[in-house]
Amino acid sequence: MDIDAANETAVRRVLDAHPVLVGVGRALDVVPGMRPNLLLHAGPPIPWDRMSGPLRGAVIGALLYEGLARDAEHAQYLAASGEIEFEPCHHHAAVGPMAGVTSASMPVYIVENRAHGNRAYSNLNEGYGKVLRYGAYSADVLDRLRWINERLAPAIGRALELAGGLDMKATIARQLTMGDEGHNRNIAGSAMFARMLAPHLARADLDAQTLHDVLRYLADNDLAILNPVMAACKATMDAAHGIEGSTLVTCMARNGTDFGIRVSGLGDRWFTAPADIPKGLYFPGFREEDANPDIGDSTITETAGIGAFAMAAAPAIVKFVGGSPRDAFAATMEMYEITLAENPAFGIPQLDFRGTPTGIDIRKVVRTGLTPRINTGIAHRDAGVGQVGAGLVRAPIACFEQAVRTMAHLASR
Repeated sequence: MDIDAANETAVRRVLDAHPVLVGVGRALDVVPGMRPNLLLHAGPPIPWDRMSGPLRGAVIGALLYEGLARDAEHAQYLAASGEIEFEPCHHHAAVGPMAGVTSASMPVYIVENRAHGNRAYSNLNEGYGKVLRYGAYSADVLDRLRWINERLAPAIGRALELAGGLDMKATIARQLTMGDEGHNRNIAGSAMFARMLAPHLARADLDAQTLHDVLRYLADNDLAILNPVMAACKATMDAAHGIEGSTLVTCMARNGTDFGIRVSGLGDRWFTAPADIPKGLYFPGFREEDANPDIGDSTITETAGIGAFAMAAAPAIVKFVGGSPRDAFAATMEMYEITLAENPAFGIPQLDFRGTPTGIDIRKVVRTGLTPRINTGIAHRDAGVGQVGAGLVRAPIACFEQAVRTMAHLASR
């Protein structure tokens, strides 16, 4: 087994990836393997009885949204009955922020990796406040989801069609030069997203009220581009998965209970450990005791070499997650020690346009004891409450130790 050669192939696939946002579709129509009674969720596989509060809340909300449940109690009964199936987004070429719950009728972004031909999907961002992705499921949350499905998604889909798609690799590269890190800070990227879509929305035959509401959504939501960025990162990393002998991490994800990774040369097996509670800043009235353990597929950004790995590009993020600009610089420098390459497409101005650290190597993580850094939002531990803060967390080293032992066992046969 030539691990170095395998890793060289895997990293080349990451660096050569060319993700393009090509459209919006209904999950049932476009996500591989989607079914009416299936709910996708963030992180590694987990049954209903082990789900955390925010993930349970999002499941309840999705069943109400789909009209499969009469009320929250009926939704919980269905979820526990076996009639509803649960599978990770990652098993269906998809990703979702926080709870990541995606149901059959929800719209999803479609990102195509033009270099390798694979596609990836992500739901649409709901904005701020009480939202499904943080486990809220009140009537206003469901009304917002219906507006996204019936008004926002068709409008953005039509605009993307008129635009001929949106080059996500170039967009992410520009984000990093404008102070974003592509995970918790997407202010510049979302502004670019609005600017690129606006002229095409104007030609999309929308009624005046819908056009106003869609433009207002884009103007008010600094996370609007997060979901396409995540799908772009997923399309990038999936292209590097399945290369025999490679120790490259192609997925990091959390379901609010477990943290899991998958490794290019180790098939579709998950290596898991308990998820930690992030350290950070809390909204007024909330404390760390209210926080749920880390949750979400958004760690696909760090897996692809942005997010916390590009912290040096976004010193302003420290005001949101705690810390100082010096901490942001140190975070990026540390990640060079556990990665296989630097991505020249994603140059960091503060580092003289040095490429972001890219391609986590399980061997380097175990050898150095340095685990991947992650920027993240913080969900309340109870279903139905929503976001309570934002902060920083690290991947648990136990996942990487398990993966290294498995790879060593395979190499010795």
